[in-house]
Amino acid sequence: MKRRSVLALGALALAGCSALPSKPKRQTMYDFGPQASEAAGAAPTRAALVLPDVEVSGILETPALLYRLGYDDPNELRPYAYARWSAPPGQLLRQRLRDVLGRERPVLDSAAGAALVRRGGSPPPVLRVELEEFSQLFESPTASQGVLRLRCTLLENTGGGERLLAQRSFNVQRAAPSADAPGGVRALAAATVAAAQDIAAWLQQR
Repeated sequence: MKRRSVLALGALALAGCSALPSKPKRQTMYDFGPQASEAAGAAPTRAALVLPDVEVSGILETPALLYRLGYDDPNELRPYAYARWSAPPGQLLRQRLRDVLGRERPVLDSAAGAALVRRGGSPPPVLRVELEEFSQLFESPTASQGVLRLRCTLLENTGGGERLLAQRSFNVQRAAPSADAPGGVRALAAATVAAAQDIAAWLQQR
């Protein structure tokens, strides 16, 4: 009887493990990979833009690779034990945004923007980005997607302070090719590129 109880507990433990995504077997560091090379074209023609550091809060300030089990408790953010981003998500997002937006215009950090003004140039507009969600969402143990949600605020930099020009939220999701950390990384990288392209298109209308 005792042996049957032990076997039953073992079966329950295995069933519980199967509800979680596959985990890396060793410590692994991820980033978004190299930016796709672009054919040489005309120099950027749009006005310069200041892109400060992306604003993040809470657990997103860490380099943990996060996921949610939508079929279990979607309100709980869980970190992979052995998977990490090479830098906090806000830094990786800003780097990719700068790559994509830089195809059309000079993209400056806050210090470069201030230096431009000191040299007598016109204050460039400021794009503030707030990262609100950056995780892998599992709809089932075998299906997931990368979820990226952020808010962009475009501001005019005047002598008396910043003036609101426009604001918009972006919510982008991309399917993960596998139900594990590498799949989540690829999905979030794809979602980031798509969001950057959406932001570039939005800025063109301003």
